[in-house]
Amino acid sequence: MLFTLANSPQHCDFALLINMITQDDALLLMQDGVLAALDGSEACNLMSHHVQSIYVLSEDLAARGLVGQISHKITLIDYTGFVALTEKHAQQTAW
Repeated sequence: MLFTLANSPQHCDFALLINMITQDDALLLMQDGVLAALDGSEACNLMSHHVQSIYVLSEDLAARGLVGQISHKITLIDYTGFVALTEKHAQQTAW
C-alpha cells in the first residue's frame, strides 16, 4: 500500500500512521507532510526506525525552502516518481 502524508506530522496522528505501515508499504511525504523529513526531527527518527520505503516530493520540499535539510535515508522524487509509486502500489491511503 502507498501511504501519502499531506499534513504536518504535528497535525495528525503520526504515530498511528507509522504503526500502520508494513515492510511492503511505502510512505510519500507531500505538501506539509514534507516537514516529517527534516533531519533530526522526532518524526524523521520515528520513520527511520519503522518504515522501509520513504519518499518526499521534491517540488513540495523546494516550495517550503527545505532542500538540503532532509534525512539522507529519504528518497527525493518528482511527480513522475509519484506516478510510478501509484502504479507499483494498487492500494493507497491519504493522511
